[in-house]
Amino acid sequence: MTVQSAYQEEQQRLEEALRDIHAQLQAIGPRYKGDDFTEQMLDLQQEERRLRLEISKKEPYFGRIDFQELPAGDQKPMYIGKAGVAKQGSNELLVIDWRAPVASLFYSFTGGDAPAAYESPDGEVTGHVHLKRNFMIRQGEIVRLVDSYIRGQEEGSVTDEFLLYRLGENKDNKLRDIVSTIQGEQDRIIRAERNRALFIQGVAGSGKTTVALHRLAYLLYQYADRMRAERMIIFAPSRMFLDYISGVLPELGVGDIQQTTFSDWTLELLENAVRLDDPSRTMTYWFEERRTAEEIGHSSGRFKGSLAFKAIVDERIAEFKKRIVPAVSFVPIDGLELNPEQMQEWYDTDYGEEPLMKKRDRLVSRIRRWFESELKLRRVTDKKVRAKALAKLASFTKKIPAYGSPELYASLFQGKQAAKGVPKPVAATTAERLGSGIAAVEDLAPLAYIHLELFGLPAQAFDHIVIDEAQDYSPFQLEVLRRCQRTVSMTVLGDLQQGIHAYAGIQSWEELMGLFDEKQTGFYELNRSYRSTMEIIEFANKILGGMTGGVKPAVPVFRSGDPVALVQTEDEAWLEAIEASVAEWQSTGQYETISVIGRTALECERIFQHLTGKGFSASLVQSKQPAYGGGLSVVPVYLSKGLEFDAVLIADAGGEAYGELDSKLLYVGCTRALHKLKLLYKGRLTSLLND
Repeated sequence: MTVQSAYQEEQQRLEEALRDIHAQLQAIGPRYKGDDFTEQMLDLQQEERRLRLEISKKEPYFGRIDFQELPAGDQKPMYIGKAGVAKQGSNELLVIDWRAPVASLFYSFTGGDAPAAYESPDGEVTGHVHLKRNFMIRQGEIVRLVDSYIRGQEEGSVTDEFLLYRLGENKDNKLRDIVSTIQGEQDRIIRAERNRALFIQGVAGSGKTTVALHRLAYLLYQYADRMRAERMIIFAPSRMFLDYISGVLPELGVGDIQQTTFSDWTLELLENAVRLDDPSRTMTYWFEERRTAEEIGHSSGRFKGSLAFKAIVDERIAEFKKRIVPAVSFVPIDGLELNPEQMQEWYDTDYGEEPLMKKRDRLVSRIRRWFESELKLRRVTDKKVRAKALAKLASFTKKIPAYGSPELYASLFQGKQAAKGVPKPVAATTAERLGSGIAAVEDLAPLAYIHLELFGLPAQAFDHIVIDEAQDYSPFQLEVLRRCQRTVSMTVLGDLQQGIHAYAGIQSWEELMGLFDEKQTGFYELNRSYRSTMEIIEFANKILGGMTGGVKPAVPVFRSGDPVALVQTEDEAWLEAIEASVAEWQSTGQYETISVIGRTALECERIFQHLTGKGFSASLVQSKQPAYGGGLSVVPVYLSKGLEFDAVLIADAGGEAYGELDSKLLYVGCTRALHKLKLLYKGRLTSLLND
């Protein structure tokens, strides 16, 4: 069959599918407005079906695979799309959902005449693939059709043609789904067993964030009877990044998943009992805590993020627990005594594994019930006697300690109660902050941990947790989130080479994986970068000089582009050089998103003022910014992580801007570019680029 005849046949099939989808949408009635519960449930099912059809209407499918089941099955064409759709009035599938077991063939099969297999609910199914075809459909028209495999006519040169075409497209201000171009190594992560903590080391541009989002959609499809979207949560590095990824899940037909940052989640958990300190002071605290870490022989990560500090917190919680049950008897009236042994028995046996403060409150309630029961049994009616007994009850129960997490945490650093192992400089600084109701970023994990121990989870446990940029998480942070699940189910992803905050995070994934039983974890590496051209990736790899933590360098997809440009400029002509580069790129019309990446927020402010003063329409990305708007932007390098742009201009790659300790920062900045990368430098070029 010729390409033209294949196109005509597929276009006709597409039009038939669209007519069917439109007819099904038209047949769906209005929403139910009444109070009948059964009708409400039916209405929800109908609305879910309508949403699936709306997704399919825009792009019914993106792939086709012709499969012949062995030993003697018929060859059947199967069309793969974002949402499964059955033909109107029939059980025959018009489109197979990409998450269905048989659809895994579309992602796992890479060619060859050997039998292929997929795991069905009934076991492994084996057969022959005869055709693998990719589509791009826009406005009801097939705009691109690529056969990546035809049995007996395999051509390796076209295997990645469709992928390269999609990678060559320009970028807007949102992360896109990759459902039509999921690669085999990505698909294995997406479909991995749910009851595990998956750790993903992914190089810049490997699609790790998108893979994690697709994994959420897959889990909700595969385990619909055991997992709920509202019991899933995504932890991202910033609110702006949350806005950037916000379109992926709705495009996959998934909603109601919580999306937050660790800081925002903790402050909400604590009901804003503390407020977050100015992040600019973080480095001061880091120097204090580095000294602390050296004193106790702990060299990696923050002291307050370490398991050594968690042990100190655990000791204080254990001390508090011992003081909850009074060590003396309660004697409200002569001849009536409640001894400590009875109270201890109530505390130990009646309230199970409930959180400490709930057990404390129940103990107080039990003492009050005992008090009322005994007075009634003894027929104590004298008002003066009762009033005196009630006063004794109030005094006794007040002595049973009640703490909030800020108070208990603060006790680690205050006066004679200060915990052993916390040096005086750190204790004094932390106590001063907490006394004013202020917490630093590194205080949030222990505060959240103490709150969970005291009060438990505010709602249901999480069915699944996604942690992005996890290389910047401490072991204590992950331990907090681990305690928010009854059964381990996590996707933890990041890149050790993008750990740009030297005072935070980890040096190796083993620091986080060690929190789990070995059987509960899985480790995956995504070393192939799909974002940037070969020239950009090879350039960025050289910046690091050598990978740390056992990480392998990024391997680019075979997509070639312009060489990376290095251009020297003098300080007095620097802003004009930035302006000229931006004007040249905009004049070509090739790039929808352009970013000028500066070293500091102050430098970016200066660049932004110059560009807008010259009439450019630009946006300045700042730390508390809730959204990224696309177009021309000026971004501090430390806020660029996770974002990507068609063209990137590093404002200054001189020796004053990037020293020997800044290799990861410069690496992050360069790997934001999809198609074009240029570096200006004032004076002497950074030694990171000497070669």
